[in-house]
Amino acid sequence: MLLQTVRPNIVQAIRAYRVEDLMAAAEGAGQHFLYANLSAAQSKQEVLETIAQAFMFPAHFGKNLDALYDCMTDLVHKAGTQPGFVVVLEQLPDNPRFDRESREQLLDVFRDAADFWAERRIAFRCFYSFAVSRGSETGTWTGEPAAPATPPEKPVARNLPKNGTNPNFGM
Repeated sequence: MLLQTVRPNIVQAIRAYRVEDLMAAAEGAGQHFLYANLSAAQSKQEVLETIAQAFMFPAHFGKNLDALYDCMTDLVHKAGTQPGFVVVLEQLPDNPRFDRESREQLLDVFRDAADFWAERRIAFRCFYSFAVSRGSETGTWTGEPAAPATPPEKPVARNLPKNGTNPNFGM
């Protein structure tokens, strides 16, 4: 099984893992799968808003790093026993409005969440990738502008309830 080869409480680059495989592994292990495609986000605020939407955070989510931590830890912990988490943050921005320091601060929140869940003996694996800067790149051989990249489709979660609650968190 794919998750057996990954430490249970870690934040790491997605590298050779495919999102679909991680989703299937989470489902097979009975763990929550949380996915956010951040390719359209350009700033810290947009990143937080995209994560909040993708993870179906409550309306009162404060859209700051402290609120993100609270939603990933205390709020979920209070909802009851949790089976574990596989989180994918795809295409973290790489631009002046969301620089290296901003990315590290965001990933630190997920590292802190991994520590929180480790203390409770609950697996929390977070995988991330960075967006490729598309500033003024040209085509590889032709010198023509590169075709605009279309963001990959979000993996489809199965068996979603129709009552609007987030099945990923058991709330």
